[in-house]
Amino acid sequence: MFTTQAQAEDATSEDANASSEEIVVIGSGQTRSVSTLVPSNLDVLPPGTSVQKALNFLPGVSAQSIDALGVNEQSLSLQVRGFSTTHLGYTLDGIPLGDGAYNNYNGLTISRALISENLGRADLATGIAGLGIASTSNLGGALTYITSDPRKDMGAQISQSFGSEDSLRTFVRFDTGEHGGFSAYFSGQYTEQDLFVDQGADKKSTGKQFNGKLKYQFDGGTISAFVDISRTNQADDAYLSKDMLSRVGWDWGGYSPNWDAYVDLAYCTVTGPTAADRCVPATSPAKNGDVTYTNGQILRNDELYYLTGDFDLTSALSARVSVYHHKNKGAGNNWIVGWSKQGTADTADDVPVRIRDTRYTIDRTGALASLSWEVGFNHFQAGFWLEENTSSAVRYIWQNVTGPFSLAKYLKGQPDSTTWAQETKWKTRQFYVQDTVKLLEDTLSIDFGFKGTYARSDATAIDGIAKAPPGNQQFATGSLTAKDYFLPQVGLHWQVAPEHELFASYAENMAMFQGGFKLGPQSVTQDVWDAQGKTLKPETSKSFEGGYRYVSGPLQISLAGYYVEFDNRLLQYNPCPTNRQQEPGCGNSFHNVGSVTSKGVELAVLWKPLSWLSWYNSASYNKSTYDDDLDWCEDDVCVVKATAGKQQVDTPKEMFASVLSVNHSGFFASLQGKYTGRRYYTFTNDQSFGGYTTFDLGFGYDFGNVGPLKGAKLSFNVTNLTDKRYVSNFDNSVFAPDDAAGTVKVFHSSAPRQVFGTIGFTF
Repeated sequence: MFTTQAQAEDATSEDANASSEEIVVIGSGQTRSVSTLVPSNLDVLPPGTSVQKALNFLPGVSAQSIDALGVNEQSLSLQVRGFSTTHLGYTLDGIPLGDGAYNNYNGLTISRALISENLGRADLATGIAGLGIASTSNLGGALTYITSDPRKDMGAQISQSFGSEDSLRTFVRFDTGEHGGFSAYFSGQYTEQDLFVDQGADKKSTGKQFNGKLKYQFDGGTISAFVDISRTNQADDAYLSKDMLSRVGWDWGGYSPNWDAYVDLAYCTVTGPTAADRCVPATSPAKNGDVTYTNGQILRNDELYYLTGDFDLTSALSARVSVYHHKNKGAGNNWIVGWSKQGTADTADDVPVRIRDTRYTIDRTGALASLSWEVGFNHFQAGFWLEENTSSAVRYIWQNVTGPFSLAKYLKGQPDSTTWAQETKWKTRQFYVQDTVKLLEDTLSIDFGFKGTYARSDATAIDGIAKAPPGNQQFATGSLTAKDYFLPQVGLHWQVAPEHELFASYAENMAMFQGGFKLGPQSVTQDVWDAQGKTLKPETSKSFEGGYRYVSGPLQISLAGYYVEFDNRLLQYNPCPTNRQQEPGCGNSFHNVGSVTSKGVELAVLWKPLSWLSWYNSASYNKSTYDDDLDWCEDDVCVVKATAGKQQVDTPKEMFASVLSVNHSGFFASLQGKYTGRRYYTFTNDQSFGGYTTFDLGFGYDFGNVGPLKGAKLSFNVTNLTDKRYVSNFDNSVFAPDDAAGTVKVFHSSAPRQVFGTIGFTF
């Protein structure tokens, strides 16, 4: 059930997709707190589940999503030791995946980059990432995903899954086997699933994805190439408020396919000569403000390519070089309230419904290189990362609505108006140097080094393609630069006795200014930018952690404590919820609002009393509090909100997880339980949601060879086994100082219990 880090890497290179007994890797030998997830960790969840969601059982980790598979783009979130999704780093085989933000501007989620069956392993540094990670957002740690290598023998596998909400998933992979040093695999998946909410139509999500990997191994090195092509088309769910939850429940959905009822209610929320006469108010307990036909459709097209060479230049000197390219096209289509003019003299045929069409693009190319040099008891490393990226975000309004149609497509033609349109050119430069010294017969190792980061964003307001140019909400033209050429890091690992380890690390980090229309400080009007742009400072962190590990046979223990200072926290001010941010007076502004101090402790215990039985447990306590009161301004009125000493939003203090796994004579099963403590969504802590416990179950039977088949496997998965309804993720762009009335639309509801079955064959 347990391997060392080095053994995990060797297993990955041999055959990461083979069935494995390892459950989790506790980072033995590391100077930092590291946990490693391996493919067998995914057995408790349905095939196709996001690897990110599978991290939820690790100490200090809260991985949330509205859907059982964790692939819905808008609701996928991650909290690690008080740092949210966009304050962590992410790479795939060393290639940067950006900051994990929804409406991303510099990367893509792991679900769109990697089919879960092609995972080799995932390493989570819960507090301090290594100096060499290609990331400008890793204030609080990093996730490094590793793809599996092609298998040495020719073969194929296919699996078919069915489940709740008309779920359907097909996965196919073919391995060429190794021939003269060459090996490759080609794989693909197709997925379908409906929303679980009470919406009669327009609720299907689909995904199509291809992964291919080529490897050439020769004397003195390895060359690898990887291709990912992804197409996702996701129906979205409504954000809810506490008030809505008390009235309409967990499963509130849109009016679709009842267009007439939706239009009748929409008349109640607009002004005009015919509106009052045609208004048909909502039936209690619903309110007029709850009106929605659907909650929109998310579309993302991605292509990601990389080429990597690893070379042994001498017996003591090795090099790694990578080049990559990523291109993305995205859209978010939503029905909104507002007049659609039919172009006739008689306004009676105008419809109180419009379409909000938000479009995104990413076009980034980069290179990474590093050198490793063994000299005596020193292991020197140095490397750099360069990236050029052009991204854009544009919001259009269509006023030609005459009736319902599917928004699950990229809209063609010329929109009526532009709300805002902005293109940003990004330039990223990063380097690092490090020395690892091993002393006392390799029982003591010390890492020390530093990195430098330069990240510049040049944003330009553009016209867009609509009939009418941008209005008074048009985003600004301006530049931001985050740079620091000395960000030190030092770590120590001491094997004090056989089976007993101590470790400690310290690191300083800086995040570049974010992009995107919701989180980036350049997504403001020109007037706001002119007033605030030159005063903004990049966010920084100073992290210290230390701990103890016990690694011996059937028992593995890891205990870690940490202290973190998060400075220059950037906060977005927007007086409107997500579904109203197109309205006048709903413009963004951004401000540095002080610091957060985090203190915590984490425990992980892995016990393997029998060769076929393992039991993993984790516990964590985190106290992340604001150091300053908040000056909050709305409508030119500013007040001081008492936030100093309050727990940070979306940061549970206590979490506990347990995973019991059995693998015996072909039968396998895993039961996972997780308690997540109270989470606040207001800075003054006047509103929160209490703790909850969930369980997931996976079990099945591996029939082994059946006739000409090399393997046949039948499995079942039950997510949210006890059908516990709870708040899953929060929309961190609408966190507020307080919410006495409970009207902030800030959370998604959890998925109910869902059941999945899968049959798979290996040839």
